[in-house]
Order: sequence, then structure tokens, then C-alpha cells
Amino acid sequence: MNSSIAHAELIATFRRAETEAAHKFGLIKAAAKKGPKAVQIAVETADKAAKRRDSYAKKLALLGVELKG
Repeated sequence: MNSSIAHAELIATFRRAETEAAHKFGLIKAAAKKGPKAVQIAVETADKAAKRRDSYAKKLALLGVELKG
């Protein structure tokens, strides 16, 4: 596989993970109305999404790909 194609695919995966993490953190507000257990579950889910996002960002950094904003 061409390395530029691999980089593009990894960047796309990172972008999806970034969007998912932002969405999951947004769900915490909605869960606040449902009680502390719902908030706890939403926070745990958001943390997992953030870890996935950060993992992809780290892989891209190792490849020398710098993402802005």
C-alpha cells in the first residue's frame, strides 16, 4: 500500500475518532438529566472515545503527520 494512501486512511480514521469523542462528551450533558449512573456511563464511554482519538493522533505524530485544529 502506498504510504500516502495509508496516511490518508489513518487521518480519516483519526477525524472520525475525533468527531466521535466530541459527540460522546456532548452526551454527558444529556445524561445529566437522567441521573448519576447515566452520567458515569457517559463519562466512561467518552473517555474510551478520547483514548481512541489520542491513540490515532499518536500514530500520526510518529509518522510525522501534523494535524492542525
